[in-house]
Amino acid sequence: MDRGDPADTRSGADSGTQPGSQRSLLEELIRREIDAAGGKLPFDRFMDLVLYAPGLGYYVAGAPKLGPEGDFVTAPEISPLFARCLAVTCREVLSALGKRGTKNGSGRDGLREPSAGRASGHGDLREPSAGRASGHGDLLKPGIGSGPMRGDLLELGAGTGALAAELLATLAAQGALPKRYLILEPSPDLAERQRQTLTERVPELLARCHWLERLPERFDGVVLANEVLDAMPVHRFQIGDAGQVQEVCVGLEGAAGTGTGAGADQGASERLVEILAEPATPALQAAVAALQANGLATRPGYRSEINLRLAPWTQALGTMLNAGLLLLIDYGYPRAEFYLDERDQGTLMCHSRHRAHSDPYRDLGLQDITAHVDFSALAEAGRAAGLQLAGYTTQANFLIGCGIDALIAEAGTDDPQALLDLTAGAKQLLLPSQMGERFQVLGLSKGLDAHALSGFSVRDLSARL
Repeated sequence: MDRGDPADTRSGADSGTQPGSQRSLLEELIRREIDAAGGKLPFDRFMDLVLYAPGLGYYVAGAPKLGPEGDFVTAPEISPLFARCLAVTCREVLSALGKRGTKNGSGRDGLREPSAGRASGHGDLREPSAGRASGHGDLLKPGIGSGPMRGDLLELGAGTGALAAELLATLAAQGALPKRYLILEPSPDLAERQRQTLTERVPELLARCHWLERLPERFDGVVLANEVLDAMPVHRFQIGDAGQVQEVCVGLEGAAGTGTGAGADQGASERLVEILAEPATPALQAAVAALQANGLATRPGYRSEINLRLAPWTQALGTMLNAGLLLLIDYGYPRAEFYLDERDQGTLMCHSRHRAHSDPYRDLGLQDITAHVDFSALAEAGRAAGLQLAGYTTQANFLIGCGIDALIAEAGTDDPQALLDLTAGAKQLLLPSQMGERFQVLGLSKGLDAHALSGFSVRDLSARL
């Protein structure tokens, strides 16, 4: 994700993306929650509210979020090459599931429809009769995901719909379409934008697309989560002067507790301030103790984040997945790098109008709040959920393994500007100074019989986890 310049600390309060009344309602909701929590609201609950409070949080209040008119852009908007590379992995997995189903004597292997709870207006989930997008030949290359296809694609948080549209178009041209393309999207306005994108770009494939309100009970195929985990609420902690673990909570200025001085003027008589308190959640204390047992996060004053929601989230996906792959792409580090001594203020960042800063208490509901991903914790959660580590590498390595260079060459455009744009997008996806090294890719699989994926073939970094 191009999140802007982290050195820029200008406020996004003038963005005008959310009515003042909605912001006031969100502030009032947070104040009520602080009061209900005895004056000390754990930071993860605060982050949950400002991002996801129904009708008020950043992701659900209707303001533009992605693209030039929003606060950031993601890889699918930067270049269609991103989706075309992911199509290689999707094709490999769907082909492997097809061969597995054939070997078991069944093309379905008990595949069931998703549970009820889809968005209205999209009809039932019957198998469409169209086998691929019209006007495209079968470009499937033997040996790379060839053979019968089986399974679905499920995208978690589909953004503008750019990834879905390009993936479907690419797979259709290769004769490798999934049975269905499912989307689990918490933002109503983004879900509508996704429908518009798909209607404009792949109208003949719209019948395969279905929006869900909850995870299916059972799933075979590929689950895609591109820049989803960074927006998951996290707990924040700090090591006290005596070496004790302290939880970062949010309170109101003048309330009981010791404020750290952090906070922002909310234009009211009470400011939001940070309060350091004894951990209210035993899991936080245990998680920090585990870090310290490995020599991490020990110095007084050290501050960072822990995602305690990661394990149950991964467990839910592992329970759902009957056979296939979870492909998780985000910015982050292995644990030893995440909790380096010099990273003593953690990774929490806020993003507004393509500018980044570190104050989560301003522009409530108007800015994104993110934290980097601990990929070691993600791999551990996957194993605990009964999944196998299929691979771990940087985004650059993954895209190169999927053949991004060949995809550029095969684009076959005679338009010099189009080729220039394609090359510029590839550089942004691949260069270490852009997204190539900052973004990581982790695969968790079930029932793929140690099937090797091209994306992890260049340089698998699993040993670093």
